[in-house]
Amino acid sequence: MADRWMTDRAPSKRWPHYTRANAGEVLSVSASPLSQQFCWENGILLGWRDGYVRGGNYTLDEFTDGEPEVCGFFAGYFYINLANVRMQAVRSPLLTVEQLDLAFFGDHPEVPPYEAHPLDERPEMAEGVLAHLGWVMTNTSIPEVDAEKVMTIALRQARPDLATLSDAGLLTRARMFQPLLRKLFDSHTPPSSDSAIAPGILGAVCAALGEPETAMKLIAGIGDVDSAEPSYRMWDLSRSVNASSEVSKEFNAGVAGLLGRLQASSNADAKKFVADFAQFIVEFGSRGPNEWEISADTWETKPEYALVVIDRIRLQSDAESPKIRNARKAEERKALTADIRAKVKPLGEELAGQLEGALIASSQMAIRERTKTNIIRALHEVRMAFRELGRRRAAEGTLKDPHHVFALLDSELDQFLFEGASMKDTLATRHAQWQELQLLEPPFFIKNGIVPPLSEYKKKGQSNAAKAVVGEVVQGVPGCTGQYVGRARVILDPTEPGDLEPGDVLIAPNTDPAWTPLFMSCGAVVVNVGAAISHAIIVSRELGLPCVVSATDATVRIPDGALIEVNGDTGAVTILEIPA
Repeated sequence: MADRWMTDRAPSKRWPHYTRANAGEVLSVSASPLSQQFCWENGILLGWRDGYVRGGNYTLDEFTDGEPEVCGFFAGYFYINLANVRMQAVRSPLLTVEQLDLAFFGDHPEVPPYEAHPLDERPEMAEGVLAHLGWVMTNTSIPEVDAEKVMTIALRQARPDLATLSDAGLLTRARMFQPLLRKLFDSHTPPSSDSAIAPGILGAVCAALGEPETAMKLIAGIGDVDSAEPSYRMWDLSRSVNASSEVSKEFNAGVAGLLGRLQASSNADAKKFVADFAQFIVEFGSRGPNEWEISADTWETKPEYALVVIDRIRLQSDAESPKIRNARKAEERKALTADIRAKVKPLGEELAGQLEGALIASSQMAIRERTKTNIIRALHEVRMAFRELGRRRAAEGTLKDPHHVFALLDSELDQFLFEGASMKDTLATRHAQWQELQLLEPPFFIKNGIVPPLSEYKKKGQSNAAKAVVGEVVQGVPGCTGQYVGRARVILDPTEPGDLEPGDVLIAPNTDPAWTPLFMSCGAVVVNVGAAISHAIIVSRELGLPCVVSATDATVRIPDGALIEVNGDTGAVTILEIPA
């Protein structure tokens, strides 16, 4: 393989710093050629740029036409353009670069320093930026986003029988989602950016009070988080399993073949579970590990991914209901908010106003999760169209494997419809090369536009970090408050939860919504990467779980089965006992 992957783009000279922070929880794998070009470059990235411009921090002429510098793909791995993102702080009167970096990276030691560029300061944009900030700090909903939720749900419900469409019809259907992906990401970009406002301002306010650790507590249990909704539904399904001896018996027999056994059963409880699970798949089947990558399986394409999680959740006691946990956190937040308001009042109206505005702005986190969920529904419809195309072309012998369809470039799709057989070997080779990229560990930062050649990438799992010993602290960044002592369970794949038992501490490399249901079986969560606006933190706050993120190499350093203490207030994870 060459030292550059075929779909990689040259880094921006204007904005030369990139990061995997937050990007890693969106696309943890190397993107397939079709996913990168069809969905991202010709849909999502255009909407990303549109949203930036609409949010008031950028002008259209700052971006290269056709290749907006909002992100990068190197070795197929997705990176957010850090230098570009920082403009939101540079051009904001209420947010500093330091506060934005903290929201993105915690205290990561390798964050490249901000270096001013002559084009960074845009005083003529100040009025628009202030107007947008004023809106964010006075509004808690976006009706357009709610309407897009209704619309994307309807698209799934109205999906035609894909097997009845022609090959050209499948491609036409997939292409109709490209402008929708652009529009949905346009809706996503402002609240995604605005999610950093509340943590940044609350951090400054609480620091002024001498209570910096309080900031994260003020945005716990905010509620209405769409990415947590499947978890609540899985919880309900797990309760129905526990309420039926027949369904429990089938779960006890193992997840392999479980759905088939339940579908074949004449038992009324089994029939009801099958019906309820089918409805769950209709509503949430778009979710799954690496759901932003259209070649990846989801709960619809591989239902056992969802069933294995339900199997873990059913072991949890009723007292650990996520609704109970969330209500508890919400009450704690309410009481703490009243206390902080009282302490801030004597310090002046300006600081008090910033506090109130930041509390309102915290709703942007829930809006951000809603917009992401809307996008995932649309991406899933693209996935299903191309899966059907790959299935039938493999069946007729013009593809060696159905998944090889994802090795296509967007520009090759029309040729593939008419000359697919001639591309068979090329696509097989390209797919094999793409799979080799999955073995590589992408650098966390790309600095100064210097992208290492593929030959210099480390292999995944080759960390030199040593196992922590008793008494040692693995330091991370506080995510959700609280302290918890429990057994560490190192899990690298949410579809293989292994021996995860109720009350265990989940140790994960990164998380996306496919991980979220596993949170309900846990007493606490520790993640290798992440910061104030990462998915793991938002969901941990929703479920009321102590959480630590940016605990570098936690999955390597923390021994599986070790008794550990997780301090969600300080970010410290202490090794108390290691099994013999």
